[in-house]
Amino acid sequence: MNSLQLGKSTPYPDQYDPNLLFPIQRSVNRAKLGIKEHAPLPFMGIDIWNAYELSWLNAKGKPQIALAEFQIPADSPNMIESKSFKLYLNSLNNSRFENEDELRQRLIADLSKVAGSQITTRINPTDAIAKQGMEEMGGVLLDRLDIEVDCAAGADPSLLGVNESFSPVEQCLVSHLLKSNCPVTGQPDWASVQIRYQGRPILEEGLLRYLIGFRQLGEFHEHCVETIFCDIKQQCKPEKLSVYARYTRRGGLDINPFRTDYNAVWPDNTRHARQ
Repeated sequence: MNSLQLGKSTPYPDQYDPNLLFPIQRSVNRAKLGIKEHAPLPFMGIDIWNAYELSWLNAKGKPQIALAEFQIPADSPNMIESKSFKLYLNSLNNSRFENEDELRQRLIADLSKVAGSQITTRINPTDAIAKQGMEEMGGVLLDRLDIEVDCAAGADPSLLGVNESFSPVEQCLVSHLLKSNCPVTGQPDWASVQIRYQGRPILEEGLLRYLIGFRQLGEFHEHCVETIFCDIKQQCKPEKLSVYARYTRRGGLDINPFRTDYNAVWPDNTRHARQ
């Protein structure tokens, strides 16, 4: 982990350099959840990255700008460390490409190599994103609950439970109060989280207290979502479960992990107001 760029004073590159990208093995954090390396995962999903500061030169040397979306499969061996991702993208600022497709193919090749699995990407003009607008996550808002919370208690899975006297339901629950901290720098990471499930009704107050318990936790975005997924699956035993979090951007990047255990519709990457 000494090679991590996070938390270090790092000069910005002025030449293209794919070696700036730094992988983080997913297996390290997943071992904490009882998921053994090379064992079947209890979920499938993607990590959606949005880059708001993509720039390069066209064949005539004229600067180009766009927004980029990257989708990294959850079963890839590695995550990509976020600051190294930012430095890599900035290393493209003075690089010439014949056309946008050449740039896209270069991004796919470099990022797939580091992730250890094939990633996908789209390069979007800014006006196209603006026309899409913004939309908040739909679902029953947990934040409406007037509860007393001990933020120092941590994300205690024992807070999670179901109402055994009720029949199974299909429900979508949402909270905008998810916050964790970067495990390297300690900087805050803010997110909204959406939980879709089919099963006995999850006790809402306990779930909200559990989610608020991440407030002092130092973990990467992806691991927070996988922890939430595994804890709910273990404690509440839903027949179907999806967990999706949209984090606010830092350094021109936002990360939006999605995990599910059934053939759910993949999220459409609609931007939220805080992003």
